Amino acid sequence: MGTIVLSGRMQAVADLVTHGSRVCDVGCDHGFVSIYLVQHKISPGVLAMDVREGPLRAAKEHVQDQGLEELIETRLSDGLHNYNIGEADSLICAGMGGKLMMRILLEQKEKTDSFRELILQPQSELEWFRGRLRDEGYYIVQENMIEEDGKFYPMMRAVKEKEQMPETAGIDRTLGDRYGALLLQNKSEVLQSYLHREERIYQEIMQSLAKQGLEEKARKDRFQEMQRKLADTERALEIMQ
Repeated sequence: MGTIVLSGRMQAVADLVTHGSRVCDVGCDHGFVSIYLVQHKISPGVLAMDVREGPLRAAKEHVQDQGLEELIETRLSDGLHNYNIGEADSLICAGMGGKLMMRILLEQKEKTDSFRELILQPQSELEWFRGRLRDEGYYIVQENMIEEDGKFYPMMRAVKEKEQMPETAGIDRTLGDRYGALLLQNKSEVLQSYLHREERIYQEIMQSLAKQGLEEKARKDRFQEMQRKLADTERALEIMQ
């Protein structure tokens, strides 16, 4: 096996890691991000952990194929349960639902808080997830969004130090939590594509409901919900003009 080439989504996750950081990769799957970080000298060492024995075994084999056993340790762990404070500077947690990810972060809160940065790529419940991160005292200081195979993947780097938080003046909290304040501020082209897609979806649903008639309460409530979502989407697009 030669030098690892990551998918666009996982490359974007790796790009968020601060150079020189020791990394703990929770849910490492087959270990490709861990190997990439060491091969490209982004990280001097990685602890690759997964709750599933099969993927972890594959990760260990890939690490051995690359001759990186001294720099990458594989460890069976449910979330951070088998992690020891001080073993890493950066936490990567990617490719799982927002609520599962937050459970992992909060189950071992002392361990989570010991990292200098969290590199997170939740795949669902994004508005809730961003709000909960803030409630737990974290600040999102960097965001990216990737479109791959027709799907959109937002990701973020979060820290405890408020002074690192970039200014996001003029972006209200609701839109920031829903779409990513930094993505809006930086006029992310991928986010714009996502918003235009959402705009079309909401319009099509509203047209369909209108044709069916809005006398029934459930359809009327659904129509009004789509109206609110469409309005938020249009507000977000205005910010990015």
